[in-house]
Amino acid sequence: MGPSRIVLWDIDHTLIDTRGVGRELSAMAFERVTGRPMERQAAIDGITEAVIFRETAKLHGLRTDRRDFERFAHALTEAHVQRVAELRERGHALPGAAAALDAVASLPGTEQTVVSGNVRAVAEVKLRTFGLDRHIRWECGGYGEDADERPALVRLALERSGVTAADAVLLDDTPAGVRAGVANGVRVIAVATGRSNEAALRDAGAGAVLPDLVDTDLLLKHLADVKG
Repeated sequence: MGPSRIVLWDIDHTLIDTRGVGRELSAMAFERVTGRPMERQAAIDGITEAVIFRETAKLHGLRTDRRDFERFAHALTEAHVQRVAELRERGHALPGAAAALDAVASLPGTEQTVVSGNVRAVAEVKLRTFGLDRHIRWECGGYGEDADERPALVRLALERSGVTAADAVLLDDTPAGVRAGVANGVRVIAVATGRSNEAALRDAGAGAVLPDLVDTDLLLKHLADVKG
């Protein structure tokens, strides 16, 4: 029997901050695959890894295909594994993230997974590095290799978890992530720990906006509005 409720977590700037390491590792993988230094990077907030790679390649006058992206995803995963100690040293879990995941895990009938523009292997490295992976049902998530657009990732997560939109809640720090949840009829709790302020997140359709994840009781109060 599957869960009666699912909580879908974004990763970057919602649960963790890599403090620039992520961009450096993307640059390493980009050069390894294309043979060109990454001089510029396409917009990344709320965008899937496949789109970021394709658009970044275009900025360098390069055309890429799915095979190129798969090579990039593999190289990016390798880079994260190779430099995991640096990721741990320079990056950090955001305040309240671990307690929030633990608190949600204690709710009856509730499971947690990830909806992220990261490819799954990188998402796993990131959360494992900061001890945030123990409650995540990875097989139920939606990842950067699954589709180009975030709404499709939310839809996939619902299908994989067997939970309806009415019994799901998404936590994200970007307007794009918020809109992806809204497009699928999923209630969204936005967290203003990224580059977007509370007004922008509300304008995107968030049902609630938290300044951060520090107040676990407040998070649980908002989750209680989604009945499993």
